[in-house]
Amino acid sequence: MKYYIIAGEASGDMHAANMMKELKKLDTEAYFRVWGGDRMSEQAQELAKHIKETSFMGIFKVLWNLKTIKRNFRFCETDIEQFKPDVLILIDNSGFNLRIARYVKEQGLNIKVFYYILPQAWAWKRKRVHTIHGWTDRIFSILPFEPDFYKSYGYDIDFVGHPILDALEQKKQALLSKEEFRERFGLSDQPLIALLPGSRRQEIIGKLPRMLKVISHFPDFQFVIAGSETIDLELYEKYTHGKVKILFGSTYDILNNASAALVTSGTATLETALFKVPQVVCYKPGWLTFHLLKRIVSIKYIALVNIILDKMAVQELIESELNEKRMVRELMLILNGEQRNQILNDYEVLRKKLGGTGASKRVAELMHEELTKGD
Repeated sequence: MKYYIIAGEASGDMHAANMMKELKKLDTEAYFRVWGGDRMSEQAQELAKHIKETSFMGIFKVLWNLKTIKRNFRFCETDIEQFKPDVLILIDNSGFNLRIARYVKEQGLNIKVFYYILPQAWAWKRKRVHTIHGWTDRIFSILPFEPDFYKSYGYDIDFVGHPILDALEQKKQALLSKEEFRERFGLSDQPLIALLPGSRRQEIIGKLPRMLKVISHFPDFQFVIAGSETIDLELYEKYTHGKVKILFGSTYDILNNASAALVTSGTATLETALFKVPQVVCYKPGWLTFHLLKRIVSIKYIALVNIILDKMAVQELIESELNEKRMVRELMLILNGEQRNQILNDYEVLRKKLGGTGASKRVAELMHEELTKGD
């Protein structure tokens, strides 16, 4: 069977690759053509586009790259028609993927369309649930509250659990011991605070300089930056000037050894929580974007940890609140004491809500069952 899969960022690349591994077990003749990163490339026979060519974040970045984005749309539409897949699997990346789903349906192409890791319709543009349902054949959810949300609009979707648990389970065996980790990367015996400024260039530019300001307030700790493999070292060094360790491809080892973390909102908040690391969530989309979002976003929290738990379990610092004084204060609160203990207790509840390991296997089985129905 021929699969065409589109992911738009690093986390989607990882989860799609794990799903592909499971699909291969069920379909020994699986043939993949993908838009993704290095992990998907390892599992696929063909790479159509790498996420380095397709990932644009923020209103101004999108506007600046409109011609490139339009070219990518046209290329993808033509590429799908020429490849003639049995199924198109869309991973997150709603701005791009929903247009492609619409194109496939409006052109009457004989291609099944699956959506895995859904657009956040529950956060804004809630009526997109009708669009998503209309342009897809099967929907697979990774967040425990999404089935009820879609049901309120009259649609049934499949909750398969969060694939981040699978990723963690795979990585655990390869994690370095505390001694190996510190020795390999030349770290001291001081307790460690992790900085996760994001996986996209604009996130790093907006948050890393602010995160670095807290370092002087914690002389008894060492700070380590979890670098994104899609970003060049030079961007980080522009702000660190060689004074802070930047480790690529080692986020889980960093979290496994961290006492606390400053984390960009997104999937990283879940990863940090599942490693039982108390965190402060940092979000700075820019003044204009922030005020536009305030008008259209209909959720109480921005961090997935808080959204899933439906409470302010971890502190969120948004836009003007993301300043040196607040970050220092919140970090101090979670390094010791009652607030730290409460966060760790909330993390246990979170893990149970996420559905346990096996999401990649469950979604692959449901997809294969749908594709072979009637055979």
